[in-house]
Amino acid sequence: MQVLRLRPSGFAQNGAGRNRRNGVREVSDEMAQAFADKEAERRTKVQQTLGIRVLKPIEVRPSEERTVPFISDSTIRFEMSIFGAVMNYAIKKRYVPASQRFDERPKLKAMRRDEFTLEEYRKLHTVGRRWIGEADKPSSIWYRTVTYNMILIACNTGMRPAEMKNLRWRDIMAAKDREGREIVVLFVQGKGKSRKLVAPKSVGEYLERIRVISKATDPEDRVFTNITGKPAKTLYTSLIADLLNEAKLREGTQGVPRSTYCFRHTYATLRLQEGVDVYFLAEQMGTSVHMIESHYGHVNTIKHADRVLQGMAGWELPQPDDAKAKASKAAATHDQSKRGQRNKLR
Repeated sequence: MQVLRLRPSGFAQNGAGRNRRNGVREVSDEMAQAFADKEAERRTKVQQTLGIRVLKPIEVRPSEERTVPFISDSTIRFEMSIFGAVMNYAIKKRYVPASQRFDERPKLKAMRRDEFTLEEYRKLHTVGRRWIGEADKPSSIWYRTVTYNMILIACNTGMRPAEMKNLRWRDIMAAKDREGREIVVLFVQGKGKSRKLVAPKSVGEYLERIRVISKATDPEDRVFTNITGKPAKTLYTSLIADLLNEAKLREGTQGVPRSTYCFRHTYATLRLQEGVDVYFLAEQMGTSVHMIESHYGHVNTIKHADRVLQGMAGWELPQPDDAKAKASKAAATHDQSKRGQRNKLR
């Protein structure tokens, strides 16, 4: 008798963040037994289809695991878009009438990955340097150095993980802005699109640190590789998790473990807080203005806190020193005129 697992082995650990975000539901003993019976029936049909002789009934024992995760909103949204495309194709080919078009969409919540605050980013910077120094093997030093610099590059460019994986040395160009300051121009590719983005000079320094220790430095070689020079497959996922745990920054404010994509969100958040125009930021990040506004609307509230809180008790608008001096002088003049009027009345 075989045991039916409701979730794959290791799923609980790897999907911990997903479970916290989407929630889980309990499965009753009757439901678990029904799942097991259906699985036994399915396996029996497969064997019969393949012409395998079934000598005895296949039995599947329910797993002791009694929780299964809810399907995420993003999964529902993706599958609905696929279903809509299939129905539109069927209507175009006149397999089904146009009345069968699937246009309705349920209102699903938009999940936002946690970014790093400026203080957290600085802490990650500090802990990262110490983390490299604590490595006890040459290979560990190599991987930690590359991982640390990759994080700095991601937080200062806003590149997607796929774009970083595709980045080659030929795609990196030195340039100068209109004021003559040195910058770095990167040609990035991902999600079936390509674009050029600009980065500060410091990004060029981070890239150079990687080039110095890399075994793949030809123009066609990938920037992010393993220690032997072959392209990195996971962008050092386990090393990033290790560094975030070391810095006690693994989980965000929503209690969900942070991922490599959070570095892109950190870039967008910090740029908006600095007042970068949303149109230019959308062009830089290869996305739409609508996406920026829908995912980072909370940043505007923080950036314009002085306007939001204007008029509330205990809150005063910040004033420049000269404005404060003028206000104090006006108040003193007003008090003197009042005292003069009182003296005349006497």
